[in-house]
Amino acid sequence: MVGKSASLLVTALLCLPLLAPTVVGEWGTDTWLSSVIAEERLDIGDEFGCQGYEGVVVTDEPWVIAACKEYLVDQTNSSRWGKNPISFGIDSEIIGAEVGDSLKNSGFQIVGDMVESAPEGLFIAIRNGASLEKGVADKNLIESAEEDSLVSVHWRARIGDLRVREDKAVISWIEEQPVWFTTWGEWHYHRASGNSTSASLDGSTITIESTPQHIGTDSWQVPGTVMIEFDSSVVDVTDSEGKNMPLLTGNERNLVVGWRNVDGGIIVTQNPNTSVFVELENITNQIETTPMTTFNDLNYSVTIVGHHTTNLFRWTQDFSGTELTFTWLIERPFNEEVGWKLPLLAMTMLIAIPISIVYLIRTDQFSRSSNQEN
Repeated sequence: MVGKSASLLVTALLCLPLLAPTVVGEWGTDTWLSSVIAEERLDIGDEFGCQGYEGVVVTDEPWVIAACKEYLVDQTNSSRWGKNPISFGIDSEIIGAEVGDSLKNSGFQIVGDMVESAPEGLFIAIRNGASLEKGVADKNLIESAEEDSLVSVHWRARIGDLRVREDKAVISWIEEQPVWFTTWGEWHYHRASGNSTSASLDGSTITIESTPQHIGTDSWQVPGTVMIEFDSSVVDVTDSEGKNMPLLTGNERNLVVGWRNVDGGIIVTQNPNTSVFVELENITNQIETTPMTTFNDLNYSVTIVGHHTTNLFRWTQDFSGTELTFTWLIERPFNEEVGWKLPLLAMTMLIAIPISIVYLIRTDQFSRSSNQEN
């Protein structure tokens, strides 16, 4: 009986590693998100969105949606236009009601980029620009993009310990194109701001008013663009404080506030909830207002989407000095440091197992000796 008990004890000790909680529950922190690198990326125009926790399937574990948002906002703003993230990357073609509710309750409005179906209230950003990976990049696919479309190009710097090589030739080619370099969230809100802009005519003065699409301090404040057509020359364009609006050249490829002349009128990009006044040389009888999907009347828009970004330094190190803008989908990484539980468990095993074996042998010997005497 004693031998059986000792055997059970040894078996239980050997099974402890199988029954112990997994170490991946202890999550790490990418401190680069709170460094000067993140600040520089925001100044360039990048966006930080979310993609959950490393190794966790979002559709199976919706709790990571809110947890990822909290992890991100504790370290950095999501954009130069707003603090909270609005873009979420999901590796699933269909987003069900439960996950959709979790996304919307956490303030996310955009999902992508392999998603085909999502609940109402979520905008789908699709992967339609191939990848920046060497051997996978497709210049022809990007070049054939439809006018005013948003082209999302996939990028992932590392897969496990394997470093992915970027296609430098394609990157250089994209940088030379007359396209708007933007992000998922910026493109989405720019279009909304343009659609909420109206213009009125009073003699020789045109008043352009942009109303906010979303009320609240958490809303992104992204400029919108409209084209105003009329038959006259422009004397000046001023804001509500009487200051001259910046004059654009037409070569700008990152979103800025300003205006420029075009055939038959002007293009104006202004902040939400502001007024712009256009003074004409002559009185005109009619104007026509058209919201512009693409900033500066460029051909189309391009964003590079950084998937599974667990280390901002590694994901950005090949793009220093580029004009390209990125939508970084941040994923909380595994804790690379070994916690105290595993060493403690290992030491316990090293001490307990030999003692148990010695105890088992001595007990067995004592049992045999007793039987022989009887």
